[in-house]
Amino acid sequence: MPGDHHASDEPDLAVLRKEYGEVGLAESAADSDPLAMFRRWFSDAQAAHLHEPNAMVVATVSPDGQPSARIVLLKGLTEDGFAFYTNTASRKGADLAHEPRCALLFPWHPLERQVRIEGVASRLGDAEVASYFSARPRNSRLGAHASAQSQVVAGRAELDARFAEVATRYADGEVPVPPDWGGYRVRPETFEFWQGRPGRMHDRLRYRRSDGDWVMERLAP
Repeated sequence: MPGDHHASDEPDLAVLRKEYGEVGLAESAADSDPLAMFRRWFSDAQAAHLHEPNAMVVATVSPDGQPSARIVLLKGLTEDGFAFYTNTASRKGADLAHEPRCALLFPWHPLERQVRIEGVASRLGDAEVASYFSARPRNSRLGAHASAQSQVVAGRAELDARFAEVATRYADGEVPVPPDWGGYRVRPETFEFWQGRPGRMHDRLRYRRSDGDWVMERLAP
């Protein structure tokens, strides 16, 4: 009967493991500036031809304390932080409006690396949002109008109908920025650079702000 599975039918997750490599991360090889370190590792991810190396997990928390995580694409990186764009009326937008503290994660597993970032998000200005929105593919701009992100819909047909209606509405002109569409920049407060090592003795270097400077420290794996 449905749901009645024998134990032998289930995968044994406990035995799934992979030994990590010998290449480590020593303090002497790390940059004193975590943003410079991130740029170096990001270049390594690009050179390794990872699929969407700018994909990052954004974790937020709701007003009632419910955590939530999803993958978005990093679309800007400056000394001020990490930028991404989304529907500001979405679940993540509602979370950030209540609690701007959030976390980012870059899971570069093929390189046996991950970068964890904790910081505070702020809304991007209208000019910056408009500049990025105008550079998006036309269908992506239309989709931003057609989708009330995170809201319940009756089915796929409803989404397709909305897209068709929007495509007709803007058939002869430019597609403007939707009222509920914008971007965020996360100003980092901490970075953690994680490098897999044998025996689960991974390297973890954390950078945290202290009196305007960055302090690097090693964490136990």
